[in-house]
Amino acid sequence: MQIHEVETKVGLTKKSIRYYEEEGLLKPKRNTFNDYRDYTEEDINTLKLIKFLRNLNVSVNEIKKLKNNELSLEECLKERIDKINNEEHNLEKIKNMCLEIIMSKDSFENIDITKYSLAMNILNKEGFTMKDVSKKHMHKILGAILSSISFSAIFIFLISIISYFYFTENEGMPFLVYLFIIIILGFPVLSIIINLFKRIKEIKGGEEDEASKY
Repeated sequence: MQIHEVETKVGLTKKSIRYYEEEGLLKPKRNTFNDYRDYTEEDINTLKLIKFLRNLNVSVNEIKKLKNNELSLEECLKERIDKINNEEHNLEKIKNMCLEIIMSKDSFENIDITKYSLAMNILNKEGFTMKDVSKKHMHKILGAILSSISFSAIFIFLISIISYFYFTENEGMPFLVYLFIIIILGFPVLSIIINLFKRIKEIKGGEEDEASKY
């Protein structure tokens, strides 16, 4: 089966599937007639397994070790539990810090930042963060939309100018010529819109942030 069918069955984007192939977690065969990748049910099951483990926040490097029998599933999951326990411990520290600020009756203007900065810096160095990733995604989506609008504006402007002269001039160009030009100029706009939707899907799927987690 082809990659678009795999996307639908597994719920992963083409970009993610390609990445897992590059990392050696998946090796689909090539169709001898058209040289397209030909995915099997075994490939589908492998991708479902990878997706499940990634949802457990198991890294791709750890999945590689599992696949190569360099790490057992038990060891992998025990390490994951240790990380979860550590995250819970850090969240408890943040919770206690918030409670302490409430109990001290501090206001926005007089909170003693130096009192809590050291503890927060230690947590940040350990890789712990409370920042909302969804806001980062929104910035990227907005950037993709603005970029698409910028590129589309050129073609839309040309279409508008040509259409204006076509409908206002008495002796304008033949309709078929006008239609052909509009289709030629409209095709890039359509491509930009399609790519924009794909880009938004990738950002929402977290592909932009995956590399930093591997």
